[in-house]
Amino acid sequence: MASLLSDDEIQTRLPNGWEREADEIVRSYEFDDYLDGVAFASEIGEISEEEFHHPEIIIGYEEVEVRLTSHEAGGITDKDVEMAERFDDVR
Repeated sequence: MASLLSDDEIQTRLPNGWEREADEIVRSYEFDDYLDGVAFASEIGEISEEEFHHPEIIIGYEEVEVRLTSHEAGGITDKDVEMAERFDDVR
């Protein structure tokens, strides 16, 4: 099981655009078109499945919110930060 990151590690390693909310890291991505957001959600869903690390994805009209946490560890781990960086690369 992955080790939890300390508060300092989270603050230092959190990618630009991501925020911490309790035991999750969260980012909203904006899109000009609903279907662009759906395509993005599908693409990060594929990455998530490959890595077997699944975020909560909320698709809105011109926005996709992504929430990451490591449930088995009870908070934020290296894996969450790594996944956030991979999702940013898609966008």
